[in-house]
Amino acid sequence: MSAVEAYLVAHADEALEDLKAFCRIPSVSTDPAYRDGIRSAANFVAQRLTRAGFPTVEIVETDGHPAVFGEIIGDDAAPTILVYGHYDVQPPDPVEKWTTLPFEPTVRDNRLYGRGVSDDKGPVLIPILVVEAFLKTTGRLPLNIKILIEGEEESGSPHLSPLVEKMRQRLACDLVVSADGAMWRADRPSMTVASRGMAALDVVVTGAAKDLHSGRHGGSAPNPIRALTAMLASLHDRDGAVTVPGFTNGVTPADPAILDAIDAAAFDTAAYFAGIGAPAPDPLPSGHDLLVRQWLMPTLEFNGIFGGYSGPGTKTVIPSSAGTKITCRLVAGQEPGKVAEAIRHHLEAQLPTGYSIDVKRHGPGTKAFSIDPGLPALAIAETLLGEMMGAKSLRVAMGATIPIGSVFKEHLGVGTIFFSFSTSDEDYHAPNEFFRLENFRIGQIAWARLFQRLGMSMSAN
Repeated sequence: MSAVEAYLVAHADEALEDLKAFCRIPSVSTDPAYRDGIRSAANFVAQRLTRAGFPTVEIVETDGHPAVFGEIIGDDAAPTILVYGHYDVQPPDPVEKWTTLPFEPTVRDNRLYGRGVSDDKGPVLIPILVVEAFLKTTGRLPLNIKILIEGEEESGSPHLSPLVEKMRQRLACDLVVSADGAMWRADRPSMTVASRGMAALDVVVTGAAKDLHSGRHGGSAPNPIRALTAMLASLHDRDGAVTVPGFTNGVTPADPAILDAIDAAAFDTAAYFAGIGAPAPDPLPSGHDLLVRQWLMPTLEFNGIFGGYSGPGTKTVIPSSAGTKITCRLVAGQEPGKVAEAIRHHLEAQLPTGYSIDVKRHGPGTKAFSIDPGLPALAIAETLLGEMMGAKSLRVAMGATIPIGSVFKEHLGVGTIFFSFSTSDEDYHAPNEFFRLENFRIGQIAWARLFQRLGMSMSAN
C-alpha cells in the first residue's frame, strides 16, 4: 500500500464525517425554496477544496446557481485533467417515504442514507480527498488537476455550456474525468460509454377561468383533467411505445459494442422487477430486451400530474386547469428541440374544443452522448477497475442523462470518461437514497491509482 493509500485508510472516519456534513446541506437546485442550501453547498465545496490544498479556489457566478472551480498546476509540462461533479441534489419528496430524514445522513448496514449521498456528493468528495492525501503525504500530484463542481446538474445544467465556453482557457485540459455517473451493478465493474439525452416540458390544459362547483356545473363545464388524461393516453400505445409522429426522426443505430455488452450481462428481469417492487409482466421480457429499452430506446415519461383537489376527503370541484410534467430520454440522432415540438404538435392536435393548452420547455435540452471507444484513458480506467474488483469491466450505456460529455467536447475539444462509484440500485432520485460505504472506500483507492496511471501514461504520450 502506498503512502497515499495508507493516509486515505487512516483518515476514513474523518472522510465519512465530511460526507455527512456535505449531505446535511439541502442543496436542491430545482426549487427556489432551497436557494440558501445551494449557496451553502457551494461554500462547503470551496472551503473543502481550500482545506485539501488547492491554492486557487473560486466560486463562479452564473445566471443560475454558482459553480466552484479549483486548480493545482504543479508543472506546466505535465498533463492536466479536469474533474467534474455537481453539488446540487434532487428534491426529497415524498418525504414521508424516507425511513430517516433525507437531510440527516444516517449509517445503516454499512450504507450512508441521505439525499444526494450517491448522486453526487459521495462520488464528488472522493477525488477531493485523494488530492488532499497526495499533498499531505508526497507534497505533489502526479499530474495537474482542475476541478469544476456545478450546482445545476439536477436541473438539466442550463448554464453549464455558456460557463464552460466562457472559461475555456482556464478549463483547458487533456482529459475530463467525471465523478458523476454510476456503475451498472455493485458486483460487476463497468464503464459508461454512452448516455441518453433529454428534453423536458410542462403541459397545462385550461378550461374555465376559475374552479367550478361540480354539482352546479358538472356535465356542462369543461373538465381539464378529463381532457388532459385522454390527451396523455394518446402519447403511447398499449405496449408503452411512443406514438408521437416525428418523435424518433433522426435516430441512428446503436453501437454494436453496447449490444455485445447487453448480451454478456445476462440481465435477470425477474430480479429487476422484484427489486423495484413491481409485479412482473406476463410474458416476462428477456434481459436483452429490457436493457435495450433502458439504454438504447427513447422514452416519454410523465413525472407528475396535477389539477383540482388532492387533499384528504373530497372537494366537489371542477378544476380550472390541469397539467403534467414530461421528460424524454433521447438517443443518438434525436434533437431535443424537434422532439419537444413534435410532442407539442401532437398534443395540440388532440386538444378537444373548449380548452386551451400551454406547453413550455425547460431549457434547451441535451443530446445523447457517446465516448470515443479508442480513448486511451478509457482502457486505463477499465483495466484499473478490473484489477480492483476482480472481474472484467463491461462497457455499458446509461439510461440517464449527463450533459457534460458533449459540452466539454464542444468547448474544450477533449474526451470524457466517467469514474463514479455510485451504483444504479442506490435509489438516487427516490426516497432512501444511499451510498455503499465500501464503495466510498474503494473509490478513494481507485482514484489515487487512476491519478498515478494517467500521469504516467499521458506524460509518456
